[in-house]
Amino acid sequence: MTTLFDTQSELLGGAERVRTRVRGFAPWTPRADTLELLERVQGVFGEYVDYLPLTIRQIFYRLVGRYEYEKTERAYARLCEHLNRARRARLIPMAAIRDDGTTTIAPNAWESAEQFLETVGRQAAKLILDRTAGQKTRLVVTCEAAGMAPQLGRVANPYGIPVISSGGFESTTERYNFARELADHDRPTDVLDIGDHDASGAHKYLAFCEDIEAFVRELGGRVTFTRLAVTPTQIEELGLPTAPPKETDRRAFSGETCQAEALAPDVLAATLRVAIEQRIDRDIYQRVLRREKRERQKLINRLNDI
Repeated sequence: MTTLFDTQSELLGGAERVRTRVRGFAPWTPRADTLELLERVQGVFGEYVDYLPLTIRQIFYRLVGRYEYEKTERAYARLCEHLNRARRARLIPMAAIRDDGTTTIAPNAWESAEQFLETVGRQAAKLILDRTAGQKTRLVVTCEAAGMAPQLGRVANPYGIPVISSGGFESTTERYNFARELADHDRPTDVLDIGDHDASGAHKYLAFCEDIEAFVRELGGRVTFTRLAVTPTQIEELGLPTAPPKETDRRAFSGETCQAEALAPDVLAATLRVAIEQRIDRDIYQRVLRREKRERQKLINRLNDI
């Protein structure tokens, strides 16, 4: 049998590793200043417990705003390393921080038909209809940072509104598929977007809007775009931390930059909720909820007769 250690030399082309980072759970005794930093991080978790998990970038900006933590990429990298060690040392819960980068595709499987029916019965109590039915406009939320999607979903999903990470929309295929999905609906779509205010974020957003709109128009649909965050007005009114544009980025952009994660999670949630409420007919929405409740009970009754 070939072991991991038997293959290391081959994987590295014959070279030998001199040093590796800790693996799995590992004890760690932070210095006094690092321990103080971790206590502040725990304070951030306590303040935004309803919005967990947070991305490390969100934690970073909460520390910058509340504790005057150094706002540099070097300080951010240092924070990433501290939080990595703290989680491995069980000083910070793994579930409090969201990391992205994996995709899981797995089949549904059951021990028996009885287990399947029991699961269906439990799910029947959670039946959700199309809560956007009857609305004049269909809403979709897109966000540049995938790590923020679960927080935004807690706000948008109860209204029946999907949240999509727009980071993957750089390819022609992904843009076309998204446009085709929008054009298949019999109502116009308003895309509510959340992204960074910098040259990269601005140009990606403009290219995304222009490409999707062109595809949708050709496919016979209608779509509009609304930039919810981050906007120059929000930066000024909320006093969000900013940074100069990168000198290496030559794309057209004027003014200071600001990342979407600089918005406090509760402020971001409130911004999205207000935008949704302004765009839906509340009476129609409530009628769908009442119908949903009736349909849920009918389904439960039918399953109980099986």
